[in-house]
Amino acid sequence: MATTRKQVLVFQHLDVEHPGVFRDFLAEDGFDYVPVELDAGEPIPPLAGAAALWVMGGPMDVWQEDEHPWLVAEKAAIRAAVREHRLPFLGFCLGHQLLAAALGGEVGLAATGEVGVMAVERCDEAAPSPFLQGMPQTLDVLQWHGAEVSRLPPDGRALMRSPRCAVQAMSVGERAFSMQFHLEITQETVPQWRAIPAYRRALEQSLGSDGAQTLEQAAAAALPTFNQLARRLYLNWREACGL
Repeated sequence: MATTRKQVLVFQHLDVEHPGVFRDFLAEDGFDYVPVELDAGEPIPPLAGAAALWVMGGPMDVWQEDEHPWLVAEKAAIRAAVREHRLPFLGFCLGHQLLAAALGGEVGLAATGEVGVMAVERCDEAAPSPFLQGMPQTLDVLQWHGAEVSRLPPDGRALMRSPRCAVQAMSVGERAFSMQFHLEITQETVPQWRAIPAYRRALEQSLGSDGAQTLEQAAAAALPTFNQLARRLYLNWREACGL
């Protein structure tokens, strides 16, 4: 008898902004990665039967519903996934912000954006989270954002922070987790992202016109550590969600 593989729906907003190395982890565990390219007009499939929902990053902002009307349906789907279906959820960058916006929090422009390899730290004032089990107190990550979660959802909890951004990672309830930063990257990530006009502008504003090469070198040097931390977070997410 054939084994039925479990599907992880992945909402994408740009074809080059995908789960990166996390795709390897899913494949190793027998999950099918099912991308839904919302920016290309792909419809949101039924949530029933999915093992989990992941939401990736993108160059748009959560409030740009006039420019990107599909954001309305996406927020509704995230709300239904977390509140009604209680699906395990994982959000990356824009997906982190969409989780907050969909569930009653607020997202706005950051006072100062973050682009580069930068440090984030665990929030000590809260009880330990299973999402951060075995993670260091402070870790370097790739940042590339100009918006941020400015108010948590009613049952949201900040898990990590940086000097510029108070909500670098959060949980909502027991099965929804998200992060503003990037650990999913591969060797191709920075070259591909810097070709996107909105990302290139943010890069130049933060690091100067010659900052791309510096960022590429820094990301490449940190990649083995990023991959190790990504695997730890993935395992923590899976265990916390009972998968």
